[in-house]
Amino acid sequence: MHEAKPSRTAFRVAIRRAAHQIFDTPRVLDDPLAVRMIGAEYAARIKAGVAENSGVVSKSLRAFLVARSRYAEDELSRAVANGVRQYVVLGAGLDTFAYRNPHASTSSPAGRLRVFEVDHPATQAWKRDQLRSAEINIPPETVFVPVDFERETIADGLHRAGFAADQKAFFSWLGVTPYLTDRAFAATMDFIASMPTGSGVVFDYAVPRASLNLLERLAFDRISARVAGAGEPFQLFFAPRQLADRLHQMGFTHLEDLGIEEINARYFQGRADNLRISGALGRIISARK
Repeated sequence: MHEAKPSRTAFRVAIRRAAHQIFDTPRVLDDPLAVRMIGAEYAARIKAGVAENSGVVSKSLRAFLVARSRYAEDELSRAVANGVRQYVVLGAGLDTFAYRNPHASTSSPAGRLRVFEVDHPATQAWKRDQLRSAEINIPPETVFVPVDFERETIADGLHRAGFAADQKAFFSWLGVTPYLTDRAFAATMDFIASMPTGSGVVFDYAVPRASLNLLERLAFDRISARVAGAGEPFQLFFAPRQLADRLHQMGFTHLEDLGIEEINARYFQGRADNLRISGALGRIISARK
């Protein structure tokens, strides 16, 4: 992402989430704020682009993006049931969970889930503008954490925002790791691993191109060229077994790693509209302490 500009990739993700609300039934991710978040102009463009949003490639990408958000929210619900009261959305972009938070309605303030949205200051300022334009209220449980990653760490930003590092927390980290250096990935995961037992994280990741078949490589190359053209190239890849070993060494005791077949089986079975993931769009992993 450029220094003073919001992430273009984040906006494209938001557009795909909005398209899911418009075109797909039943919804894998029920997000009544997604269309409002992108603004009336882009919502109208989506509604007018039926053919563009009905192609196999477009539907596959949309399926992956909504499935990873749904999986993160499913895992969050598990964490909340086990007493987690802090949720950190790393690289929040235009994610809307904080504004439709079903865990913020308990009668006791101590029982409510606080949501910390961490992102670059430019992207966060843009999001605030989108929220104002859409007339979406910011709940008191939502905390914006602007972090300039070149000048401070996520831990520093969260500490400044009132995050309790001595209490367990759940993190989502979607659409971020492929763009990182290994050093940046390790620093963030070490911080999450330092949290108390009961904490966890969901993130998606890309596998090495060499491990893909021909058709998957073609899909990978198409997506890779697109994000590179937006100034946000892929640069970090993991083989599933090596990643699992690394996470275990960091102290995560429970891992669930979902590939395309597992994601389709969980979220896209028996659909009449043939919405499903195809090609090489990454994997989703949940790591808990």
